[in-house]
Amino acid sequence: MRMFSSVAHLARANPFNAPHLQLVHDGLAGPRSSPAGPPGPPRRSRNLAAAAVEEYSCEYGSMKFYALCGFGGVLSCGLTHTAVVPLDLVKCRMQVDPQKYKGIFNGFSVTLKEDGVRGLAKGWAPTFIGYSLQGLCKFGFYEVFKVLYSNVLGEENAYVWRTSLYLAASASAEFFADIALAPMEATKVRIQTQPGYANTLRDAAPKMYKEEGLKAFYKGVAPLWMRQIPYTMMKFACFERTVEALYKFVVPKPRSECSKPEQLVVTFVAGYIAGVFCAIVSHPADSVVSVLNKEKGSSASQVLQRLGFKGVWKGLFARIIMIGTLTALQWFIYDSVKVYFRLPRPPPPEMPESLKKKLGLTQ
Repeated sequence: MRMFSSVAHLARANPFNAPHLQLVHDGLAGPRSSPAGPPGPPRRSRNLAAAAVEEYSCEYGSMKFYALCGFGGVLSCGLTHTAVVPLDLVKCRMQVDPQKYKGIFNGFSVTLKEDGVRGLAKGWAPTFIGYSLQGLCKFGFYEVFKVLYSNVLGEENAYVWRTSLYLAASASAEFFADIALAPMEATKVRIQTQPGYANTLRDAAPKMYKEEGLKAFYKGVAPLWMRQIPYTMMKFACFERTVEALYKFVVPKPRSECSKPEQLVVTFVAGYIAGVFCAIVSHPADSVVSVLNKEKGSSASQVLQRLGFKGVWKGLFARIIMIGTLTALQWFIYDSVKVYFRLPRPPPPEMPESLKKKLGLTQ
């Protein structure tokens, strides 16, 4: 708790929430006073600026802010991953048994023929629980580490090295998120890829523990890190920079002039673009995780060697569709939660005035 209190205290100096930059983006701050020259246009009253700050339900970087961000992560990851369980099931089966499940459409056809429509929902419970816990840590801790690292770097360095900041914060958050996800992910894969082993979480988890102990639930955590950390680094860094680029080069007006629905459309588009790159970067490790959690006694290196280069890319098309849609929906839901609860949503960062002066970009 001390660490979180410290982070909340440091958040007041966070460059992503610098008061002047926030007000400029929102169109509430007038031009800075200059020592000479004619007076600029009249500024809006300070009461209006104060009212804009008060419209938020909490302070950026406060414990309430982090808690609601975590809740947004629960909804965004838990609901979306559960919604695509049928596609995920077919993808996993293509990875572990490519001879039987030759493609995405063939995989659906074989699954429906053998298990019926209900068979497509296998593994929904561990998926919902596991990815809800992962979302809580992924999004909640990302906000924590972003504030923490930005204050370590300082305002100017946080802007210059913002991509590295996004990468470091997301990697740190995902490390803990995967520890929360691993037990349910192992259970889900066992249910989906071993016919006859178990049909429900209630049956599978005790059986796995009886056969292999706790190792059954955590033996896949290392390859899970290999899959999820690069995925999440790409997911957050690509999303943040894509949003920045869309507002700069594509959207015909500043974010401050866009309505909330328009901003959420930009969020969805940026999320889908990020999702495509996420799927490609993390797919080889995803193939290893699927095979590893199905088999007993195999190591990640053994599975990787056996699959070979061609084998680890099986099911990529299905995963691009799944992850692209998934990532777009996750960012859309997460941003919608922030809008609903009136959380501070800092605009894409701008170069600090002090850095502009150093670079001779302003007088």
